[in-house]
Amino acid sequence: MTGDAVVRVEGRLLKLTNLEKVLYPEVGFTKAEVIDYYTRIAPVLLPHVRDRPVTLRRYPNGVDGKSFFEKNVPSHAPEWVRTVRVETPGSSRGAEFADFVVVDDLATVVWLANLAALELHVPQWTVGPRGGRHSPDLVVFDLDPGEPATVVECCRVACRVREVLVADGLAPVVKTSGSKGLQVYAAVSVSSAERTSEYAKGVARRLAGEAPGEVVWRMAKAERTGKVLIDWSQNNPAKTTVAPYSLRARARPSVSAPVRWDEVEACRVVEDLVFLADEVRDRVASEGDLFAVGEAVVLPR
Repeated sequence: MTGDAVVRVEGRLLKLTNLEKVLYPEVGFTKAEVIDYYTRIAPVLLPHVRDRPVTLRRYPNGVDGKSFFEKNVPSHAPEWVRTVRVETPGSSRGAEFADFVVVDDLATVVWLANLAALELHVPQWTVGPRGGRHSPDLVVFDLDPGEPATVVECCRVACRVREVLVADGLAPVVKTSGSKGLQVYAAVSVSSAERTSEYAKGVARRLAGEAPGEVVWRMAKAERTGKVLIDWSQNNPAKTTVAPYSLRARARPSVSAPVRWDEVEACRVVEDLVFLADEVRDRVASEGDLFAVGEAVVLPR
């Protein structure tokens, strides 16, 4: 596929542009291939982004060019794209609110891919049909390795996080960040927006206390060398994490890929848990969605 094309997606007409543009120069991965990936992965992506305001990271000139985060829906968005107005206290731009895109259907997925929105980032909460913000329905543990630690060390820590969560009655799932780390999630039911942060911080502090040579829970860079940070702060309602199945803007088209726990346990080298777009499509075709979070569980006190 080259040049421009007009396509019909679930009854919506979309003009796709610059399809031959290379967005991942190291491997020659084009905009057409980005759109193809997101189109094919949409059946498993959509359940994890539906009803969640999405922050876009766009790379109009590819991963080697300048990028920008976009919260507000672009002014040229089709009228059928769902948006929701969300308060943004503490915004770096001083804005009181932003009108976010909500990715509820394949046509919106394709439209965003055509904007070179390579990365999709979403919060751990959803909005209702009229835009009301719900309490968080996910708790996340973002495991970030401090050099020379890698995803291999993250895997050891992820297994410890899993043990704690299972003991608390949760059913954790895990995915790669698509960059350097791992992210452990569980479906939860809470009565306040702060509860998931409180719980995650408690788990992080506990594990750092049990293994101070391997785990840290504070953000200070000086403490993180060779250790894994359990970033509990990603549960702040104002923050987002990269969506499951989102591409990442690395040299190669890596994906934030859901993985099995036995793969985490068996990880010995970084490449064991690096998955590119083609590999993720094949994994989904053979194994389905590995990120089924299941029923929400009330967090223990």
